[in-house]
Amino acid sequence: MPGPSLISAFPAVLDLPRPSFGAFLGEWSLAPLPLVLTVWAVGLYLLGVWTLRRRGDRWPVGRTLAFVVLGMGSFYVATSSGLAAYDTVLLSVHMVQHMALSMVVPLALALGAPVTLALRTLPAAPRRWLLVVLHSRVAKVLSFPPLAFLLYVISPWALYFSGWYDASLSSAYVHEMMHVHLVLVGTLFFWPLMGVDPLPGRVGYPFRVLLTVLTLPFHAFLGVTIMGQDTLLGGDHYPALSNGPMGSWLPDPAADQELAGGILWGAGDLVGIVFFAVLFTQWVRSSMKEAKREDRRLDLEEARAARAGRLGRDAAATRER
Repeated sequence: MPGPSLISAFPAVLDLPRPSFGAFLGEWSLAPLPLVLTVWAVGLYLLGVWTLRRRGDRWPVGRTLAFVVLGMGSFYVATSSGLAAYDTVLLSVHMVQHMALSMVVPLALALGAPVTLALRTLPAAPRRWLLVVLHSRVAKVLSFPPLAFLLYVISPWALYFSGWYDASLSSAYVHEMMHVHLVLVGTLFFWPLMGVDPLPGRVGYPFRVLLTVLTLPFHAFLGVTIMGQDTLLGGDHYPALSNGPMGSWLPDPAADQELAGGILWGAGDLVGIVFFAVLFTQWVRSSMKEAKREDRRLDLEEARAARAGRLGRDAAATRER
């Protein structure tokens, strides 16, 4: 039977039905941390949008949908739905949750441009504080692309090949902090690369594309490594669950771990391609805007030159008279 630490930390894990679409929809929970974070983040964002519209300013609907629906919606689903209920029962389900929290959520939040929204709606004093934070040395160091890339690729290795993952299976607090960590590390890496907010650490598009492409082999290598592991991640946690009431449907832990590694490998490549597509689209749009600005600048210079020529001719004609 599962040990006392598991029972006290995750009592609902002891008897879950066989995974199905209905089970994933029916196993929702009101975990305090995800609920509070989601309510506050969505509430403050929508308050900012309402403030803008009340004074007659526009805010792109796509940004609102990205932040509220895809970003915080994915976060809440990953941490409170059936996906969260089964993430301590099946490593493969945990891996789906991992990919959502570390890749999908950060990308969606970055596309929502919450910092830009805050700068446009906050009162003068909080806006100054936010600008101080954005221009602080700490923000510049954390958003330095090579450092953020290093944190992003090392983090999952540290999670699965240290005592951290085992601790997350025996402590609800460590488990919740792991979720927050995945989102934060993904945000540090992807926000300066794909976000539209005025953040430090912004680099040119060729370097952004390079960093995004470099993440693909790291996810693949980690996935293959997990698939080939003889040692079970989580130690005796998953085999112990088979001795309880869920033993009739639980798969072999080794087979589930192999599936989890495959999910990490395949989903990492798939989501990475989506990131590349988003980044390439932003690059094209930026180039088109820059071309339009350059065209306007050249047109203005030509108009000034033509006006100066006309004035010169008029002056010469006046002298001749």
